[in-house]
Amino acid sequence: MKKGWGLRAYAVIYLAFLYAPILLLPLFAFNDAAIIAFPLSGFSTRWFEQLWTTQALHDALQNSLIIATVTAVLATTLGVCAARAGTLANFPGKSGALGFIMLPLVLPEIVIAVALLIVVRQVFDLELSNLTVIAAHTVICIPFSIAILNGAFQNLDPSFEEAAMDLGETRWGAFRLVILPLVFPGIVSSLLICFIISLDDFVIAQFLTGANPTMPVYIYGLTRFVDALPLIMALGTILVTISITLLVIAEYFRRRGVARAGLKDSGGFL
Repeated sequence: MKKGWGLRAYAVIYLAFLYAPILLLPLFAFNDAAIIAFPLSGFSTRWFEQLWTTQALHDALQNSLIIATVTAVLATTLGVCAARAGTLANFPGKSGALGFIMLPLVLPEIVIAVALLIVVRQVFDLELSNLTVIAAHTVICIPFSIAILNGAFQNLDPSFEEAAMDLGETRWGAFRLVILPLVFPGIVSSLLICFIISLDDFVIAQFLTGANPTMPVYIYGLTRFVDALPLIMALGTILVTISITLLVIAEYFRRRGVARAGLKDSGGFL
């Protein structure tokens, strides 16, 4: 008997328990009946067709795409700066500062959401809007961006930048012409991961969204109506497909960056 079979069996059972419910989404999304139950009544695409005629859904999707895009750009930009500073030099309080930045990774989202809601409404007396959601999503996405970009910057040979500066380039010029192209796969990977996190987030958006809900908040609102459950299944199928596609693309760019640096891949998202 091969060693490690128990761990493999546990991994298979765990993954089946975790992802098997997702397989039910397309089953009921393409089911003709409005009731979510077995046996299936027949194949139909009418729930997907109904998505195209629901204006409230289009508005929620537009809000989510805008928020996710702006969040991904902001979080990745700040992540590049933090990861660059973390790998460039040592300074007093460096470990503490980076640890503080990474804190949202271990804090429950509802704690972050309530804290930010108090700050926005009670401290600054601001109205809830897409801007408040973008700010909150940026806070939770920065640690993921740094985690991805740290590896990209740490894998670089410092002699590349030193050689560029010896040839007359400024530090900014060396960073722009030498460093950025080398870490570009990591930047693309960070953009995609941050986009997915923002697009799929519900807890923070539920607390901080204004009159215009995001896609997850809109889906949650549909759960109050039994007749809308097939629509949720169809919409969930689309969102899962998009998320998996973006995750695969992000992993491709991550592996490309590792290969470009000439290092051995030690694992990633997939």
